[in-house]
Amino acid sequence: MACVHQIHRSVAVAACLCLLGSLVLPSVSQAKSAAEIDASVDAALARFAKQVKGSEQFLHNAKAVLVFPSVIQAGIGVGGQYGEGAMRIRGKTTAYYSITSASVGFQLGAQTKDIIIALLDSEALRNFQNKEGWQVGVDGSVVLVNVGAAADINSMKLNQPIVGFVVGQKGLMYNLTLQGSKITKLHK
Repeated sequence: MACVHQIHRSVAVAACLCLLGSLVLPSVSQAKSAAEIDASVDAALARFAKQVKGSEQFLHNAKAVLVFPSVIQAGIGVGGQYGEGAMRIRGKTTAYYSITSASVGFQLGAQTKDIIIALLDSEALRNFQNKEGWQVGVDGSVVLVNVGAAADINSMKLNQPIVGFVVGQKGLMYNLTLQGSKITKLHK
């Protein structure tokens, strides 16, 4: 009986994910062009620079920066997120990527956020670029940075190879995780 209950639960979760995906996540025909992604990345970096003191210099010193502007996260019990972005090396776009994840648990509503991931050393960048699909927590860890409104990122000792920031409309967002998020290269 427990096995049958587990199967029904798995089917229900799959159905909810399909429904959520069809309502929230864009279809291939709605995918952004390279120019649209680049413009959105520029806007997200400008918001980040305005909200987080010292962020421009910090990102300038990174080996590469992945920027996912306006990532949509939504859920009704079962949730998911999707966004398209770009990798920038020395300020120039080198590739386009999508980020996706799914979750189960109490959640209701939708929000958009910017996700910025800084690859701070050459080995982390090489490992990332050598994978067709890269999953947070499996292929590498991303340490999320939470700084207060008055904090200066340059005063923080960030000695991890990959650090991430999740930024909402009012600044850095807390108590979030990127664990399990899948980053996949887009062919634009």
